[in-house]
Amino acid sequence: MTHLSTRILEATKELPEGAPIAAKALLHLGKRAAVDQALSRLAERGRLLRARRGIYLRPVESRFGVRAPSVEKVVEEIKIRSGETIVSSGAAAANHLGLTTQVPVRQVYLTSGPSRRLCLGKQVVELKHAPRWQLALANRRAGEVVRALAWVGPQTAERALRFVSQKLTPTEVKELKSAASSFPTWLAKPVSELRVG
Repeated sequence: MTHLSTRILEATKELPEGAPIAAKALLHLGKRAAVDQALSRLAERGRLLRARRGIYLRPVESRFGVRAPSVEKVVEEIKIRSGETIVSSGAAAANHLGLTTQVPVRQVYLTSGPSRRLCLGKQVVELKHAPRWQLALANRRAGEVVRALAWVGPQTAERALRFVSQKLTPTEVKELKSAASSFPTWLAKPVSELRVG
């Protein structure tokens, strides 16, 4: 292993699980071309995972062996570092709320940032750019309802909303209604007609 590769591993060993490693952050260790080449070689040797072009991750080492970082931790680190809003997909929200029994096969998240794919070992995570209204109420249950209704679509949204609204607290209904002005008409109308309590 080259001196630069050793220094890269040393410089990144204290990063939290799922923290992205980019060549730009390591330019204090060497010239860009040399850093890029060292990162690529570390990935070939299994010392780093290549999540996507120019972005690497440290694998997690434990007494049970080496594994890719958890999807949740990678997504959380991306949120922190990029400032993007990232939420679970409408299919995952619909499953969680009981609107479908289908469990999504692919790991898909909606983001305010650009669409991209990340490879975490053998698992592929897709970040899809979404309109702002689908990201409303991001870390709240009411926001999960918005994404689930967007996923079921205009034809069945009203019926799905009646089903889901029975599970919501009065506070969650108020949150949903407060965001209705940002929704498309097909969703804003039934949401605005919801009764609180």
